Amino acid sequence: MNNPTSAQQLLHDIFGYDSFRGEQLAIVNHVATGGDALVLMPTGGGKSLCYQIPALLRPGVGIVVSPLIALMQDQVDALHQLDVKAAFLNSSLDADTAREVQRQLLRGELDLLYVAPERMLAPSFLALLEQVQQSAGIALFAIDEAHCVSQWGHDFRPEYRALTVLHERFPTVPRIALTATADAPTRAEIIERLTLEQARQFVSSFDRPNIHYRVTQKNNARKQLQAFLESEHHSDAGIVYCLSRKKVEDTAAWLKEQGWDALPYHAGLDAATRNANQRRFLREEGVIMVATVAFGMGIDKPNVRFVAHLDLPKSMEGYYQETGRAGRDGLPANAWMAYGLGDVVSMRQMLSSGDAPEERKRLELQKLDALLGFCESTSCRHQTILRYFGEEHPGDCGQCDNCLEPVDTWNGTQAAQMALSCVYRTGQRFGAGHLIDVLLGKLTPQVNNFQHQNLSTFGIGKTHAQSQWSSVYRQLIAAGFLEADMAAYGGLKLTASSRPVLRGETEIWLRTDAEPVKRSPNKFSKAERASRAKEAFSSVGDDPLWQALKAKRMELAREQGVPPYVIFHDSTLLEIMNRLPETLDELARIPGVGQAKLTRYGDDILKVLEDKRQ
Repeated sequence: MNNPTSAQQLLHDIFGYDSFRGEQLAIVNHVATGGDALVLMPTGGGKSLCYQIPALLRPGVGIVVSPLIALMQDQVDALHQLDVKAAFLNSSLDADTAREVQRQLLRGELDLLYVAPERMLAPSFLALLEQVQQSAGIALFAIDEAHCVSQWGHDFRPEYRALTVLHERFPTVPRIALTATADAPTRAEIIERLTLEQARQFVSSFDRPNIHYRVTQKNNARKQLQAFLESEHHSDAGIVYCLSRKKVEDTAAWLKEQGWDALPYHAGLDAATRNANQRRFLREEGVIMVATVAFGMGIDKPNVRFVAHLDLPKSMEGYYQETGRAGRDGLPANAWMAYGLGDVVSMRQMLSSGDAPEERKRLELQKLDALLGFCESTSCRHQTILRYFGEEHPGDCGQCDNCLEPVDTWNGTQAAQMALSCVYRTGQRFGAGHLIDVLLGKLTPQVNNFQHQNLSTFGIGKTHAQSQWSSVYRQLIAAGFLEADMAAYGGLKLTASSRPVLRGETEIWLRTDAEPVKRSPNKFSKAERASRAKEAFSSVGDDPLWQALKAKRMELAREQGVPPYVIFHDSTLLEIMNRLPETLDELARIPGVGQAKLTRYGDDILKVLEDKRQ
């Protein structure tokens, strides 16, 4: 492609959108002019455009490092729908096909090439790229899922650390590293490991306002899941996460018995079964995938309407990333989790009994505590998530369970003052376990070693049980009064917002395990908007025109051999249904309908609309 044109024109003509979102345009311009970039953008925020458009603007081919072989085909199929010349190179190709892709690469016939990190690091492929650089040229290197570089992350891929070779061998080629999930330590590690110290950082908001977060106390989780699905997602695609392979298998089988189109996915299944199940999930409507965390990274399906957790994830990062697979199209979606004390015990045992070094175990347990604090928090779920990632939320979201159905609380001001004072008196460098020992007056070896039995806070918390103190500390962390110092292996330290609590200037109310107390959401203007949006979307499900548009999309997808969302996203179909275009020119103004799709499918869509008008 690489014709002299503007980013705005490419966005409109190829991708079918009139305007960029957030910092997309700034990122595109920065990379297109040769700058390196680190992009943190939530799932569904439009990360792919941030490297696809610069690759089309710059001379040469854009090389995209992607860790998921199974999804490269769908990514390339989606680009072919837009008449973008794209290909992939991975172990799924036979030798003849791989050689032909390499010949296309050398002849300068590709705009984008997707490559697995293992292939990228092969000496023969690096030598091939040097030939490409000398002939057609390399437009950029895009390193997708860049958090895979972090040894502390749950998606660690050691080969990612060797990708510094790209900068060493091709110092003039701009690099863009992209991820949807990275707390401050992970971000620092990405910069260090990929030598991106000079890269410009673009950090978008982590807020996913279209997701309704809900955490419920476990009480026959399968029945609770069934009630959730029946009431809100009777024909929707979704993901159900379980901790163990056996639970995945059992839950998928049970859902099938109840009449749901459910499939299992975990690392213990043979590759053919995993790939077949993933393909069905991506290419069919209304399929539920029951999975371990082995499933999900890089999933491009935009109309996943719910993510349900029957077991606790390991961390807030994991929870955020997994729930972020819902509602990528921007339409309303649910993140539902059933949480019980048994989950906490199981997860702690699993983390503590692993082979990781002690400092890593401490860090993982601290991350788990942050997630438990989120589960137990009485405050807005959106606020709590954003605070964890260092971002402030302007107010109650009005669309999570805590905003719409507040739980019973108790006045924990005095307990909070004791807990915070103990953090301060012990030097702001100990974890919750040690602090609770001090509050309960336990003369443990560590307490004795640091002479903490001589502190004024020693033994002042005996009126509360250890479990309640654990909950107090988790909620104080979730509310932002304490933060974990990851560099000090999770030691707790005070934040500026803790001062008014210690001075007795503010009250603290903490969550109890009572049933939620219903209250009207009328005070939340955002809630009313979210509710209306959800009602408007959910009500289209039985509309004959909506069904006709989806049926035509499925027919076209099967003819092309691609997932339905590659033809049009649900959000595009919804706009078509709302605007009812009568001409190709009117259809061209619908977001998501570019020139190639207008040519391919415009007449078919207009025919559906005409038939329904008659």
